[in-house]
Amino acid sequence: MTDFPFDIIGFDLDGTLFDTSADLTDALNHGLGLLGRPPLSIAAVKPMIGRGGKYMLQQGLEASGGCDPEVLERVYPELLAFYGDNIARATHAFPGLSAAMDALDARGAKFAIVTNKSEQLAARLVAELDLDHRFACVIGGDTMGPDSRKPSPTGIREMIRRCGGGRAAFVGDSIFDIEAAKNAGIPSIAVSFGFLMQPVEELGADAVIDHFDELIPTLERLAAQ
Repeated sequence: MTDFPFDIIGFDLDGTLFDTSADLTDALNHGLGLLGRPPLSIAAVKPMIGRGGKYMLQQGLEASGGCDPEVLERVYPELLAFYGDNIARATHAFPGLSAAMDALDARGAKFAIVTNKSEQLAARLVAELDLDHRFACVIGGDTMGPDSRKPSPTGIREMIRRCGGGRAAFVGDSIFDIEAAKNAGIPSIAVSFGFLMQPVEELGADAVIDHFDELIPTLERLAAQ
């Protein structure tokens, strides 16, 4: 164990740790198909990811013919069931993640996930990928109640508490991730390879990385500032 400047590294899940876009697109298209709607491409769906499954479905309905609240509520459970049954068919970690986690683990850092995905689905996905042993906690959009979703700092504060306290940083790919970190008073790192809703430079993160190889030097640089 070394004197690494951060005790806890928190991560968003979709678009940050893992490329879940293909499996989420399949789930959305399953829901749209139940309504006779045309399927959407992965590229079209990526900007819809990040605020939870219901938001993704709402956006998908809007993009394919309009969103009626009754239809949204009816199709949403079907989408969740399909996604849960097919959660890791094409999902994979972004390049360099495993090596970065190994190096951070050797420096004594703990890992955690704070996502707007439901805790149950997030935990299932991490387990399916055989990575559940690497994270001290998984906090979903429903873990701390309906008002705790990012950009609320509630999940990040709970992450720090569950990890035993200490200096933390957060890594994400959306404005919700960066604002949540700022609201919690910790440094933020944006990944340029995520499911961006806007140019990464506009997120206002303290730093941007293009590959997980850059994570440790970026954390060390942030700590020195």
